Amino acid sequence: MDTIGFLGSGNMAEALIKGIISAGLCNPQDIFISDIRAERLDFLTKEYGVTAVATNSELAGKVNILVLSVKPQNMVEALESIRDAARAETLIISIAAGIKVSNISAVLGEVPIVRVMPNTPALIGEGASALFANEKAKPTLSKAEKIFASVGKAVTVDDESLIDAVTAVSGSGPAYYFLLTEEMIRAAGELGLPEDVAKDLVLQTAKGAALLAVERDKQGETAAELRRKVTSPGGTTEAALKVFAAKDFSRLVNEALTAARDRSKQLSG
Repeated sequence: MDTIGFLGSGNMAEALIKGIISAGLCNPQDIFISDIRAERLDFLTKEYGVTAVATNSELAGKVNILVLSVKPQNMVEALESIRDAARAETLIISIAAGIKVSNISAVLGEVPIVRVMPNTPALIGEGASALFANEKAKPTLSKAEKIFASVGKAVTVDDESLIDAVTAVSGSGPAYYFLLTEEMIRAAGELGLPEDVAKDLVLQTAKGAALLAVERDKQGETAAELRRKVTSPGGTTEAALKVFAAKDFSRLVNEALTAARDRSKQLSG
């Protein structure tokens, strides 16, 4: 069985540790972690039975799969700390936004690298992750796919530049839904609904609509078809959708995602 290390032990690392153990991909004793926060290491070792190590270099020398789960601004320092310890055959997985495969290989050399853009619903096992593998990592890409499938849906892209589009769609995507939820709750209050009632109705509607869309997709029914089924001619839904159309909602969404994609490109150089 593979040994897996997490360099950095934040929320996403914890989500992956939980998913890996729950899916039976790895025993807790085969998972190792390092972090500058002793209290965080103490919590994860007690909560999940994983093993904390003293240094990043010790971690890199122990494992077959190394997940780089540090903040992007800390990546250079993290890579330097394992430069001499990472083995040539170790699969390196990076979940740091904006860090290209070339940034990692510039420090570690031509090692197997998988770059991943996950999103926050992974914290509840409902994430969406897109993976890109360099040539050396392609033979072991399935290992990375299984790790991220343990916390939701995992897909692969063949062109690393598409990670910028992924960032705009699913990486930042949860915030778009949260914004709509926030604004619907606010508007419901202005229509006279008590705040707790508005919140319950909006959250359950969001949950139900998402689950219905996923379920119907399995049967080949698109979101557009579901929308049309809800929209009776001359009815209340049509009245609302006409307002969205008049404000060119489609253009607004396209511009927003394009802006997110372009910013991702800027951040990754």
